[in-house]
Amino acid sequence: MHSDPATVRKILTELGDTWAVVGLSSNQQRAAYGVAGVLQRYGKRVIPVHPKAESVHGERGFPTLSAIPFEIDVVDVFVNSDLAGPVADEAVTIGAKAVWFQLDVIDEAAYERTRAAGLAMVMDRCPAIEIPRLG
Repeated sequence: MHSDPATVRKILTELGDTWAVVGLSSNQQRAAYGVAGVLQRYGKRVIPVHPKAESVHGERGFPTLSAIPFEIDVVDVFVNSDLAGPVADEAVTIGAKAVWFQLDVIDEAAYERTRAAGLAMVMDRCPAIEIPRLG
């Protein structure tokens, strides 16, 4: 229900190529680092969003979504489920087109709020897994 194939395809192919990855740091052992690299290989611009505001994969980092001075198409969320709702709300506030909650990131209320605000949303999926499935 929260990751129907049509929405997955739409986010990955139609809604834009600038992705803010919340929770992305320079720690190469974290899943966010590897997924961001895959997104870049598939032509996405990956903007790190982390309190440390580190540069990752050649892109300048920002401490919050609202600190980013340009448009973001998709907000990819790599934080614990209990922190994901406020990130989704901030994605709505900044005018993102979609929100993507990573594997095991689940917040039903945030999903409903985000969809009600008109954004596409996927929950409990990974774009690095889904992109190759597009063919």
